[in-house]
Amino acid sequence: MGASMEKRIIELEKKMAFQEHALEELNEVIVDQQKKMDVLERALKGFKEQVTSGDLVRAREEEERPPHY
Repeated sequence: MGASMEKRIIELEKKMAFQEHALEELNEVIVDQQKKMDVLERALKGFKEQVTSGDLVRAREEEERPPHY
């Protein structure tokens, strides 16, 4: 094998190692984003349940009168 062929193979191996590393980093980012999305989806579901159940709104008779009345 000639010297130029060896250099080409070495360069290809370097590029491949770089791409493998980049893919691993991108995968970690995707996993972290999915975890965050899961947390946000659970929070949104909880908020939706509160809104639809009426837990966020009190009945008028349950409200305290403001101090200026």
